[in-house]
This record gives sequence, structure tokens and C-alpha cells, in this order.
Amino acid sequence: MTHSWVEIDLGRLKANVRALRRSIPDEVSIVFVVKANAYGHGIQPVGRAASEAGINWFAVAYLEEALLLREVLPDANILVIGVLEPGDVKTAHENRILPIIANREHGALLAAAAGTLGITLSAHLKVDTGMGRLGVQWDEVESAATELKAYPDLRLSGVCSHFAAVNPESPDGALEQVRKFNHALKFLPAGMFRHISSSRAALYFPEWDFDGVRQGIVLYGYGADNPAGRFHTLPILQWKTRVVQIKRVPAGYSVGYVGTHITEYPTRIATLAVGYADGYNRALSNRGDVLIRGRRCAVVGRVSMNWLTVDLGPDLNAEVGDEAVLIGEQAGDAIWASELSRICRTIPYEILTSINASIERRYHK
Repeated sequence: MTHSWVEIDLGRLKANVRALRRSIPDEVSIVFVVKANAYGHGIQPVGRAASEAGINWFAVAYLEEALLLREVLPDANILVIGVLEPGDVKTAHENRILPIIANREHGALLAAAAGTLGITLSAHLKVDTGMGRLGVQWDEVESAATELKAYPDLRLSGVCSHFAAVNPESPDGALEQVRKFNHALKFLPAGMFRHISSSRAALYFPEWDFDGVRQGIVLYGYGADNPAGRFHTLPILQWKTRVVQIKRVPAGYSVGYVGTHITEYPTRIATLAVGYADGYNRALSNRGDVLIRGRRCAVVGRVSMNWLTVDLGPDLNAEVGDEAVLIGEQAGDAIWASELSRICRTIPYEILTSINASIERRYHK
């Protein structure tokens, strides 16, 4: 019996892409962020499906991810938004993979590596407008650009920045970042591919589209459920497991490690074949729900490494082998990563990327 598995609806992914595409101007490219194994969804199948839906720009964190994507997308534009090592310049160039320049010292190292190889390396300049992470400081772009443009083996083909926060109700911080980005653009060559918009920025601020919008979580189906947004998307991932045991227990029965749950009435407890080693967050102990036969069943006791226990109630006619939905839909009800993230006091990104990569992904079109 398969202990748990993930189902990815590639048809729904394509519908999400179409919803975004309809909402932005034709001349604006979608840059699909598929780092962290496409947020846990599977980089190659997701990349292929997105390409079939018309996306030809992708962003990853590391060269290794870019190479996996290149295997299935020979013609796509692939941008590494992490720090490319100088020793990887040859591989990146041979596979037509674009790095970012994280700072002027990084630019010098990439240029030197390209010069040694006798090639011209195309790259996007990252500008730090307020994130405080990677990038040349926005007010140092004038001098940095002068240095970088002097390297004959380096060509600046794009420029990007990253929002620290986008709040449509109080956008002052994001507005200030855009102001700094526009200031930096004055000192860069015309015709560069400009991109700054995150998922939330693209939802609410069309004036920040520039040449491309970098979209991650909304294409996986989260964060685009506000009617005030430009588009609407739906989750594409479901996570399921099986009931492996059911036992009747009396009132006052202790369940799980350290007895953190005591039954209040005679009931049936089901054990499911999934645990925190699979990525089911331990913070869901005594707080989460799963769907079995169309009913919400409470997680009771502590989530353990490979199993968790749920209260079926005294009357649910469930059986060993029944499907249990951890994330997804069943009989008209749904539990999504956004719900689990609120319980765990985190974000849907962490819920999705925490699902163990060894768990089988099943793709549906």
C-alpha cells in the first residue's frame, strides 16, 4: 500500500497561467518561479506544462535547478536568481542560462571567469531597493553600472529587484521600492529586460509590470482569491494518504505520545500512514483536520514521525484502506495549504515545500 502521495493538476496549472495571461498586457512576459522543485510540485513536469501554456521565462534559485529545467525546455529563458559561482560560468553559458549579478564584486568574478573562457556572459543586474538581501544598493547603481559595463566579457541584458512587502491597503513601502528601482534604471542601458513585480504586486499594481512579472505562489493557486485582484487562480496540489488501522476506544482513552489527547466519548481512532518525516507539520497535532469519506476528522494526539491519528467519531463508516485528504478536496469540502499555514503560524510556501521530495507525485492533465 502506498503510504502517501501527491496529485498535481497540470490542467488547473494551465488555467492559472491563462488567467494571469489574460490580465496583463501582451508585451509583458510571465517569469514563472519554479525554484525549490517548483515549490514542491516537481520542476520538470510543471515546467513542461507551463511552457505548453505559453510561458517562456523561468526563474530558479540554483544552477542545478536550471539544468533540470533545461533538460525538458531546450528553448526557454532560464534565470538563476541565486548567486552563481564563477566556476559554474562555463556550464551556465553552454546551457544558455542567465545568472543575476548579486553585487559589484560578484559581477567582477563572473566577468573574470567569462574572460578566461573567452566568452561573453549575459546577466541580469539585481538591485536592492529595500529587501536587504541580494543586490547592488539602489543608490550605488550609477557607479556599479560604470564598472560592470567596462567589462568586455559581461553583458547586462536585464535588471530586477524584489519587494520586501506589497500591501494594497498601505503600499507606501512598495511604492518607495519602485521609486528606487526607477532611479536605478536611469543609469542602465536602454532595452534591458526589467522585472520587479511579485505575485501580490502583479495582482494589484499593473503599473509595476515593466517588461515581465515574476510569479510564484499565485500560479500554484494561492493568494489570488481576492475579488479586488486582477486575476483568480486555484490550488493545483493535493496530498493524500490511507487509513491503515481503525480501533474503537472508550471515553478517557489516551492517544499519542505523552497523552496529549484524551477522548471525551467512545469513538473510533484511525491511524494514517503519514507523519512529520513526510512533511506533515507537527504543529498540526491536536489542531489540524483531514478529510475522510467527505467528513472533516480532527487530528488527535501528536503527529509522529511516520503516522498520525484522527478521530473518526462513533458513527463514520470508514474502513482500512480509505483515502484521507491532507491537502485538497473531497465531497465538496476542502483543506488547502493556506488553512494549514494559519494553524502552523507560517505561510503556504513552507507547507508546500516541506512535503518530502521522495513522496510520489502523480500528474493529471
